[in-house]
Amino acid sequence: MPFERVNGIEIYYEHQGDYANNDAIVLLHHGFGCTKIWKEIYPALVDRGYRILMYDRRGYGQSEKGSGFTDFYVSDRFRPESVDELARLINFVGMERVHLIGQCEGGVVAADFAAKYPDQVKSMVISSTQCFSRTTMVEKNVLMFPKPFRELEPELKAKLVEWHGQAAESFFDQFRLFGGAYGTDVFDLRPALSLAQCPTLVLYPDRSSLFEVEQGVAMYRSLPKGELSVLPRCGHNTYQYRPDDYVRITLDFFDRHDNRKPAVPEDMNMSCLAVKPTRGTKNIER
Repeated sequence: MPFERVNGIEIYYEHQGDYANNDAIVLLHHGFGCTKIWKEIYPALVDRGYRILMYDRRGYGQSEKGSGFTDFYVSDRFRPESVDELARLINFVGMERVHLIGQCEGGVVAADFAAKYPDQVKSMVISSTQCFSRTTMVEKNVLMFPKPFRELEPELKAKLVEWHGQAAESFFDQFRLFGGAYGTDVFDLRPALSLAQCPTLVLYPDRSSLFEVEQGVAMYRSLPKGELSVLPRCGHNTYQYRPDDYVRITLDFFDRHDNRKPAVPEDMNMSCLAVKPTRGTKNIER
């Protein structure tokens, strides 16, 4: 199993596809997950010719926690060091400019990375990520995750054990309270989003039990080059509930921007009276 040492911590990663391919995607898991959440997503991306990097962030899955992880998890160091970790891994595997796909808290890492390293990001997909909170995350998490591990449904316990092994109970009971990419205080991703200069797709479910769909709209409106796609009758884990749509919409987004097409095609007007032009004519709106 491949590991890379980042700041003294052994980080587990998987590298799929053609290693010589410069068309690369990095997959960033959510705040309770690990690389295993992508099992229904990454094969289709590899089949389309993309090179894939996915990894377990520090303290998740098969990556080491390292000393002082509990304090690190609730500290102001978590977000910037998560970006440094990603930068180190991209450099280690020899990737240059990449596409980023971030699920929930993984979307925070993606946005922070795009803000700090704009020249290294081709485009970005952010799914089910919180845009901002109206209360502290300490208060919010009490409402979102009221049950400790021992009171969870058997299927959910089994999933967490599959992802995190024997540490699943302590892992969940720590992570359900506060900290991580969303922090402990009032959370606001909009400053980072405003600095992301790459084309960015916000892929949002309309029935998340954690964040209302208006969070996706707020994120879209905060992006200089944003696009928005809402998945109907879909729960929070978009990659799990709608994997085929997740892949289809993402690949369509990448295709359009890889081909250097503008985010708003020249033949697209915004009025209900717009007329699609034929070759050699201009749009007409009345």
